Amino acid sequence: MTSLKDIPEDKLTIVKGLAAFAVKPAFRTPVHKTPRDHGITEFEDIYFQSDDGTPLEGWYVPAAGGESDKLIIMNHPMPMSRSGFTGHWGEPWSNVDDLEIDFVAILAHLVRAGYNVLSYDLRNHGNSGTANGGICGIGRYEWRDCVGVKAYVDAHPRLSNMTLGLYSQCTGGNAQYEAIYRRPDLFKDVRCLFSPLVVSMDALMGTFAGLQGVREYMDVMNFEQTKLGGFTNPEMTPHLFAGAVQIPTMITQVHDDAWTTQEDGQQTFDLLGSNEKELFWIEGTSRRFDGYNYFGQNPERMLAWFGKYMG
Repeated sequence: MTSLKDIPEDKLTIVKGLAAFAVKPAFRTPVHKTPRDHGITEFEDIYFQSDDGTPLEGWYVPAAGGESDKLIIMNHPMPMSRSGFTGHWGEPWSNVDDLEIDFVAILAHLVRAGYNVLSYDLRNHGNSGTANGGICGIGRYEWRDCVGVKAYVDAHPRLSNMTLGLYSQCTGGNAQYEAIYRRPDLFKDVRCLFSPLVVSMDALMGTFAGLQGVREYMDVMNFEQTKLGGFTNPEMTPHLFAGAVQIPTMITQVHDDAWTTQEDGQQTFDLLGSNEKELFWIEGTSRRFDGYNYFGQNPERMLAWFGKYMG
């Protein structure tokens, strides 16, 4: 590893800042919107436990016009919440991106299309509990939350009888892949998975390091992440678990994403174990956060995917 004494002080400060962002975000994104903001008044706050006992919070939103027999479980990226992201509020969120992300818009499209939706905050995010010293594993701890929500559904007198699909994105998607890898029995009844913007942290943090002139110090970044109690960047990738995902899966990525690489997204897709899979590239932007809003503004492809497999 590069010796710390050989790194200029200003460069080391950048590396340590990137390492902290990767494994322990300095802020939470609040649950800044609810279904009411999209005209949906019928929903309830729910709470349940992750597989390791971490308390999780979310919403259950029945389909418009009355509860249906189809359920979609939604989760979210780091450092967001089930409602999205508040970059438009200014610092500290705007230090990542100054865009508002509205995941409730996506939820609303699903509800109006006849799906019940269960949307929840991952550990250390939104209104859910703190765990693992506040460390984010980009899926490596959060898979336990995916197991917890599925166990909650399976134990519920009504939800357990519903046809099930998953909307698992970025960190939440990485977590879902590992949950399926570790507990294939629990997810064998899932009809399909919609998987926006899953990412390997080597690709993401390598790009950030390059933009800030410290790409040559990735080994030091990994060391700093370990010191903080987190995982190294090569350990935080959906590639390790994608082969276990054998349900029909659509991955979506921003084609010209300035924060990561096309190769990473393509490799995740290629590694998927499913015989029924699609990769959709979002065109016309290099801004990753536009990809998170895409299906709130353009729901047709998402609705077609769930319609194909959930009836």
